[in-house]
Amino acid sequence: MESRSDVTQHHHHHHGHDHDHDHEHGHVQQHPGQGHLAPRRPSREELSHIQGWGADLDRKNRPAVPMERTPPRFIDAKPGDPPQQQERVEILVSPERPGITPIFGTAQPPSGLSGMIRRLAFKSTENDLRHWMLLLLADRVNVVEGVVDDLARGHVPNILGEMGIKSEMKHNPAGLAKKVAIAAAVVGTAVYLMNRRDREDSRYEGSRYEGDRYGKRYYR
Repeated sequence: MESRSDVTQHHHHHHGHDHDHDHEHGHVQQHPGQGHLAPRRPSREELSHIQGWGADLDRKNRPAVPMERTPPRFIDAKPGDPPQQQERVEILVSPERPGITPIFGTAQPPSGLSGMIRRLAFKSTENDLRHWMLLLLADRVNVVEGVVDDLARGHVPNILGEMGIKSEMKHNPAGLAKKVAIAAAVVGTAVYLMNRRDREDSRYEGSRYEGDRYGKRYYR
């Protein structure tokens, strides 16, 4: 029969053997009462079976090179706020801001129908859903305005190419068919509702608005 000290030594012997076995295979396990141990980081050789892994290790393969620098560029930022940019075009500002930011973009000032929609959108705060829905609508209207502007200048835009239809037909025909089906369903529903309203209006075109001697009004 083993004494308590023998059992304790036997347990410590196996525990130490397991600990050496773990280090032999390069793994670190967390044993009770020892706290959290960070896992070992795998080497490049162990990750080489992953297709494409390490493609950007060579600086020549990085998209930012040679613009990327080590150490990075040092920008001598002057203390204080930057000087206020002059407003040469109309700038839309959220009503939640006390004023315009010191620097802003001027490439696409609001104009036309899309500009009117954007002005209406900026009358609402940014936590209002109408603000973002109107901006999305303005973007769609601006696309149509761009096509009309191209036609007015004598340039026929490549609408199918700009929308990616040719690429969809080549690489994703199933997705394109789904989009066409959804668009056809939406357009068909809109046409049906418009025709239905026209039929209902035509039923009352020949009716006369009359009143009887009791002052009641009815359609005939």
